[in-house]
Amino acid sequence: MEADPGSGPSDEELMRRLQAGEEASLAPLMQHWEIPVKRFIFRLIGNTTEAEDLAQEVFMRIYTKRHTYRVGAKFSTWCFSIAANQAKNRLRWWHRRPALSLNAWTEAGGEVADESSAGAQASTLTVRHERIAAVQTAVAALPLDQRTALVLFEFEGQAMADIAETLGCSTKAVENRLYRARQQLKLTLRVEGD
Repeated sequence: MEADPGSGPSDEELMRRLQAGEEASLAPLMQHWEIPVKRFIFRLIGNTTEAEDLAQEVFMRIYTKRHTYRVGAKFSTWCFSIAANQAKNRLRWWHRRPALSLNAWTEAGGEVADESSAGAQASTLTVRHERIAAVQTAVAALPLDQRTALVLFEFEGQAMADIAETLGCSTKAVENRLYRARQQLKLTLRVEGD
């Protein structure tokens, strides 16, 4: 997800400019990172509407906390760290809300997009949607620390060291979380497949 060197200033340079008072530097950061942040948050919380709202909050937080960004640090790591914290806070908030179960809330925004070709048969679509839903449900059932590590590694393509920095733990802890997450997914998906 790094910026192409020939396409303009790097994310880190844009953050340096934002810290120096050049508020227009936030726009290219948002343009570059909006979709990855929304996708990351959606994979953690499973609700499209909430992911969009939280992504906006992430960029507001980037702006308001711009002076805490360490010059020279990798922007993506800092950005995903903020996004992970926002998602964790929202999940905690939803768990405390007795009026609506987390499952009902997740189901309301967890629609699976139809990415099949126009000529595919309906039964094939149904099976595909069921598999995707089973994987989404299994990932959503993982403990948040494992789910966050898995999403950052598998879906966002981050390196172990970057994930460790984002989560504030060692690379060995990230490896352990990924291992436990994968083992739990294998077990869950094998049971559901029977």
